[in-house]
Amino acid sequence: MTKLIIQIPCLNEEETLAQTLADLPRAVDGIDVIETLVIDDGSTDGTVKVAEDCGVDHILQNGTNLGLAQSFQCGLDYALRHGADLIVNTDGDNQYHGGDIAKLVVPIIEGRADIVVGDRQTEAIDHFSPLKRGLQKLGSRAVSRLADAKVADAVSGFRAFSRKAAMGMTVRSTFSYTTETLIQAGRKRLRIESVPIRTNKVERPSRLFRSVPHFLSRTGSTMLRAYAMYEPLKIFLRLGVLVMVIGMAPIMRFVVHYIAGDGAGMIQSLIIGGALLIMGGVCVMFALIADLIAFNRLLLEQTLERVRKVEYALDRQIDHQSEKRFPTKKLRDELGALTRQLNR
Repeated sequence: MTKLIIQIPCLNEEETLAQTLADLPRAVDGIDVIETLVIDDGSTDGTVKVAEDCGVDHILQNGTNLGLAQSFQCGLDYALRHGADLIVNTDGDNQYHGGDIAKLVVPIIEGRADIVVGDRQTEAIDHFSPLKRGLQKLGSRAVSRLADAKVADAVSGFRAFSRKAAMGMTVRSTFSYTTETLIQAGRKRLRIESVPIRTNKVERPSRLFRSVPHFLSRTGSTMLRAYAMYEPLKIFLRLGVLVMVIGMAPIMRFVVHYIAGDGAGMIQSLIIGGALLIMGGVCVMFALIADLIAFNRLLLEQTLERVRKVEYALDRQIDHQSEKRFPTKKLRDELGALTRQLNR
């Protein structure tokens, strides 16, 4: 039996959540069970009441505002714990057309992809300004390069995950999960595919960022941090070599003047060049240390993924057995504590 859980992170989406839920499909080819999950990220309006009135299957309340990225991660963990074979993430502001979920999950059901990203085809969206369209294309190209995978719309939040892909996701950002999860997936050699989707016009301003510069700075830092976690050797080694090459220029200037007999007045070039060479050497050493740390992180992620598999398998068994009859409750509690520790 294949179960799909559609998760919707929400922050004060009282006005649009009902329509978002109404547009979700009740049946999809290849899916036996469809359930909905609303993640309430500290809403102060009637979001939870709307979810209850609409008959949402699961409501997860953070208790406080953790941010979109962490709400997304909490949703993945909750969905996996409740037996999801596929997970679809959509927004509570009704930006994405719920009817396209059927298209979104097809590549996963057919075994062609592990993650499917909905392509909003921003060039055809009338209310997108030329600047926004250009930034979207530029950002998607940058993420595609960092992830070593072709992604048409990198910041689209309408996406589907196989159980395997969701099990390996560990989001650290407090801003947005969109670019970080793609870079993670690409570096783990997961298969990523894009499908065209429809969108609805959203009137209210984004609650995720205050302005375009704010969005660019936060997204850029998230991308850099995510890439550095998996490819620190490339970043620091190239930086170190670049600094050393720059440092050679003033040293060569000193050498030329020294040979010409007037090197005494060029000592400052030698000092500057030597300092740059030392800085470049330090960067190279950082590259080696960071690479070892990245390798250890990879081992920790593999360990966490295996712990999750065992823990979620035990949770699924509990669904069919009473706590009284289940003999491994202590083991399950220990695995749960280990998962929380590794997630810190």
